[in-house]
Amino acid sequence: MKLYLKGHDYKYATEQMLLMLFPGQRPEYPDTPPEAGEDSLALTLSRTKGRATGHAVLTWAGRRYSRFAWAADPGEKDRLERDRVLQRVLKNAFYRAGTEALGREPPWGALTGVRPVKIPTKALTRGLTLRQADAQLRDLYRVSPDRRRLALDCAQAAIAVRESLKPEELSLYVGVPFCPTRCAYCSFVSADVGKTLNLLEPYAQALCREIAAAGAMLARAGRKVRSVYFGGGTHTTLSAGQLHQVMTALEDHVDLSACTEYTVEAGRPDTITAEKLSVLRSHGCDRVSVNPQSMSEAVLRAIGRAHTPEDILQAWALVAEAGFPVRNMDLIAGLPADSEEGFRASLDEVIALGPENITVHTLALKKGSRLMMEGQGLPSPAAVAAMLDYAWSALRTAGYVPYYLYRQKYMSGGFENVGWCRRGTESLYNICMMEELHSILSLGSGGVTKLIDTGAGSLKRLSNPKFPKEYIQHIEEIITQKEEIVWPIS
Repeated sequence: MKLYLKGHDYKYATEQMLLMLFPGQRPEYPDTPPEAGEDSLALTLSRTKGRATGHAVLTWAGRRYSRFAWAADPGEKDRLERDRVLQRVLKNAFYRAGTEALGREPPWGALTGVRPVKIPTKALTRGLTLRQADAQLRDLYRVSPDRRRLALDCAQAAIAVRESLKPEELSLYVGVPFCPTRCAYCSFVSADVGKTLNLLEPYAQALCREIAAAGAMLARAGRKVRSVYFGGGTHTTLSAGQLHQVMTALEDHVDLSACTEYTVEAGRPDTITAEKLSVLRSHGCDRVSVNPQSMSEAVLRAIGRAHTPEDILQAWALVAEAGFPVRNMDLIAGLPADSEEGFRASLDEVIALGPENITVHTLALKKGSRLMMEGQGLPSPAAVAAMLDYAWSALRTAGYVPYYLYRQKYMSGGFENVGWCRRGTESLYNICMMEELHSILSLGSGGVTKLIDTGAGSLKRLSNPKFPKEYIQHIEEIITQKEEIVWPIS
């Protein structure tokens, strides 16, 4: 869609709303006016007499829609507040024009950010009641009733976790970016182990060195690790011996005396063995994730998985025998070759297995993924909506409650990813990560450390090299970066 911004340069805010309302469109900023009847948007900001006004003139499918939005002008004293208010009036004007053109409203209304739970969390923290926080989501952001309930449930879980945290605590993320094969929907920096088998051992060695440097830095700073999360990739791509090597380094160099949660994403069922699970348990891992994404063989083939539904059940039986207190399974709504009936059958089968946590993702077409380039054979947004409606009903009926959620760009239907759990088995790491409740120290290739000063409201990011080979080559600089972190964060 051709975009014309007048009186402002808030491109990101405009593009966020474009992606939500018209996910098939990509932004263009031409120097010439649009042709008569051509799809386009003119978005104008004016500031007069203490009022900020957004005006959207949208041409869609040959028809013209003109809508306004207003707010008190915040002035120039607080730049962040000014930008927040001005972007909101522009997005609201665009939203009003776009929803009139489409004849419907998205499930998350005018909200475009990836962390919608922050809004009710802030409202409840300020002393608003649940009813008042719900009214804010309804009246200011036009969020649908079921999404408001999701957000409020997750906000209460976030507040409970925040109240349990101590100032010196943080979470530790350890990344292993290797997988047996690359899934069609994946854009993560993960290497196909069949092509990079020779990198596994030097990667494990480099990771152990970074762990040692991070542990020394944390000891000097008096920081405590509250939760450990091994993510990927697929951690169980490593051999049992390599897992033992990395987890031993963590025990030897990092003070885990305050750790109340130790998670490993075992991930792909075709990498899980009894020997590897025994290593995880022997090192204190008490939460493990098996991620089938679908229980349909046709869907597994369509996304490039090499395992079968039977392999998933066998891996799950091994996890059950190993005695992990908390077990998670992931499903994705909107995968190619899937249907409403197929997704319901997958979810019903997963619920019957009895995991303590179930995470329901919505397919996001990510840049760099095979599906982003091909994009064929995908269920419609209406079909995805029906899948999620069934999931929310079935999970609540089975006794699960939502505890964290987030959204992504290019997500089918503008929906969300939601973590569900049996009460008392919430993942502290997931909540802290998504709601940015405390610092996350990230180790390994592609890791992004988030250093958060909750008192000052600041966040500083430090990124490791994305690719395993680069990570290994630059481990000295990575170690130096970890050694130079100073607390409190400035």
